[in-house]
Amino acid sequence: MPIEIPTLNIAALTPFLAVTVTAFVVMFFELFVNDKRILGYLSLLGLAVAAISSVMLLGVSPAPAFQEMAISDGYALVLNLIFIVTAALSILISLSYLGDRALQRGEYYALLLFSTGGMMLMGAATDLIVVFMGLEIMSIALYVLAAFNRRKMGSGEAGMKYFILGAFASAFFLYGVALVYGATGSTNLSAIGNWFTSGGGDLTDPIALVGLSLLLVGFAFKIAAVPFQWWTPDVYQGAPTSVTAFMSVGAKAAGFAALVRLLMVSFGQAFTLDWQIAVAALAVVTMTGGNIAALAQKDIKRMLAFSSIAHAGYILVGVVPGTIDGVQAVLFYLMGYAFMNIGAFAVVAVLEHRVAISSAIEEYAGLAARKPLLAAAMLLFMVSLTGLPPFVGFWGKLYVFRAAVEANMSWLAVVGVINSAISAFYYLGVVVQMYMRPAAATEDGEEVVPISLSGPVTITLAVAVIITVILGIWPTPLVNLTSLAVFG
Repeated sequence: MPIEIPTLNIAALTPFLAVTVTAFVVMFFELFVNDKRILGYLSLLGLAVAAISSVMLLGVSPAPAFQEMAISDGYALVLNLIFIVTAALSILISLSYLGDRALQRGEYYALLLFSTGGMMLMGAATDLIVVFMGLEIMSIALYVLAAFNRRKMGSGEAGMKYFILGAFASAFFLYGVALVYGATGSTNLSAIGNWFTSGGGDLTDPIALVGLSLLLVGFAFKIAAVPFQWWTPDVYQGAPTSVTAFMSVGAKAAGFAALVRLLMVSFGQAFTLDWQIAVAALAVVTMTGGNIAALAQKDIKRMLAFSSIAHAGYILVGVVPGTIDGVQAVLFYLMGYAFMNIGAFAVVAVLEHRVAISSAIEEYAGLAARKPLLAAAMLLFMVSLTGLPPFVGFWGKLYVFRAAVEANMSWLAVVGVINSAISAFYYLGVVVQMYMRPAAATEDGEEVVPISLSGPVTITLAVAVIITVILGIWPTPLVNLTSLAVFG
């Protein structure tokens, strides 16, 4: 009997390999390079290679890899671009943010790249074992990054909280994998789906249903869905702002990447009503709970943390229908969210560059008079996050709400619109501080501390502003990109 040669097809995972190889290269050169910012630029080069390879693979037929445990399909490749954008913008913020705090270390960039590679692996995974591998690669790196500022007690606390609660989430996920395997005899997503649809499986198997429930709990933690969101405000506030910007989009997108593929491929025909009800309930309590909690926040990082929770609820609205249109709406939302949310955190990072200044919202008083362009950028991001036209946030919410309406779930879209109106109160509260409150001053009337923008942060803000505006006025390019996101 001939020996079966394993099908690796490494070329299909070129973007993932480009990022991880770059991470190892950064670790090596960290030993010899004195100016650690060079390693940041080297990381950006690796991300550029990954982006180019992702775009090139978009025109190629889906290719399975590693014994069909991963795949390079349109869905995974579009997600790769989201992860790459998130990582690149975060690195640009980090170049000056770390330097101002004497935290410039090569391992920081390596960890960020490893985390990005884990996200890519989650998006490409077609087997629950590989999903778990990607989840842990991403999470372990984020635990360390959250605690990266060893001189700040809040950073260490953030890393520890994230680690402990993340371990619980991983345990739920693994137990869910074990139960699904026990019920279906496979961890391959397509094989699980075939087991239910081929006639040999039980569409009402309680073990499989419990396994799915535990998997949902694990994913709910990663996307910060209520009631699994308790880690979010403390971790976002305590972690370095450049790390918070990265995890606020990247970890969320990775969680949705694996969740959507699991529901569409494995459980598209089994327990459909069950998981739609569960996800719809999660969407409602998540966006409502996040928005209500955000109203009471006085610290902008905590406010953006609860805002991030609310946005997870909006994105879940696009997941509920279980349709391709819903999936594409989710991807559109995640890409737009990457620019406007990281842009907002870039402004936060700029103000945190000042010594002895907190991230309290009141610190934004009079920003329009001192730095009109910076205040204008923050105004744009706040309006876009609210979901008002003509910015990309409006189209993101419109598409996920439309997917719900087309699936005869108009009530879910109505709840989303109401929550968007609630969110306007705290987003516009920042605008009020910037434009309608006087700046703090010393006894002689001078500014307490000056505000300065470095080159990399200026580039981040410029890119975020331009893309947020352009995609708001002309969303067609992003719509066309997400239309390529089909499952192989």
